[in-house]
Amino acid sequence: MLKNILNTSRQVLYPVARTFSRSSIQGNADAESPTAVSAPLATKFPLILTQDFSDYLPASRSTARQAWIENTDAVAERKVGLIELHPDIFAAQPRVDIIQENVEWQRKYRYVSMAHTKTRAEVRGGGRKPWPQKGGGRSRHGSLRSPMLKGGGVVHGPRSPTTHFYMLPFYKRVLGLTSTLSVKLAQDDLHIIENVDIPTGDAEFLKDLIAERNWGPSVLIVDEDHMFPANICQASDDLGYVNLMPSFGLNVYSMLKHDTLVLTVAAVKHLEQRLLYQLHRNDAASKGGKFKLDQV
Repeated sequence: MLKNILNTSRQVLYPVARTFSRSSIQGNADAESPTAVSAPLATKFPLILTQDFSDYLPASRSTARQAWIENTDAVAERKVGLIELHPDIFAAQPRVDIIQENVEWQRKYRYVSMAHTKTRAEVRGGGRKPWPQKGGGRSRHGSLRSPMLKGGGVVHGPRSPTTHFYMLPFYKRVLGLTSTLSVKLAQDDLHIIENVDIPTGDAEFLKDLIAERNWGPSVLIVDEDHMFPANICQASDDLGYVNLMPSFGLNVYSMLKHDTLVLTVAAVKHLEQRLLYQLHRNDAASKGGKFKLDQV
């Protein structure tokens, strides 16, 4: 029944479907008043933001998911529309084992062990023979720094620096992203906003917005562009539990480290475009081989 009402409203209010772009959103946000009463009427884009998945979504597959698009121009929550999400990205079968492998890979590939032991050649002392070879009834030794004696060198001990770098298979990294995004959406820890343009750079505004919408206790805000607006950078700079990240740097470890994942509409489209390409590329077999430094 709700779907019929939304479709009817869309036909009445928006007889002609319009394209949804970042520029149009930003322009509309500047032209509108934040005190608008009717939420759907305050926006200039369609009530339901449909996407074309014909290239990657056959008719026999599951239908696209939908999520609310929230405003960022005021602390009070307002639903400004719905966006369709591709089921292969946001409704995939959660592979907990692959998520765990991604976390271990991200924790180890940048870890360098500095544990270091000295061999008998590096330990101080032991230059002379401790006692005569014969006549004392003791075992034969040539140095007090032998590994068999206390204070001597260590055999086969750790030698720094020791790297723990290794590469996870390509599609395990891709499936790790889709599994984590699907888990975040299923647990209601994924929120979608129209943009990251907040009206002020005061940290209290962002703090109140997070508290009002139960985004916590830690938040990861993701946008398509790596250059974030000055207001949100200034506001999040004083909040240690709020981090900003471009969509091309999104990873499993960061999503699990933060309780709430907030994506912009542009970031959702960019993630779907990139991940769908990797899941359906023609040269997928070439990505299953041994890792190469020039691999993209």
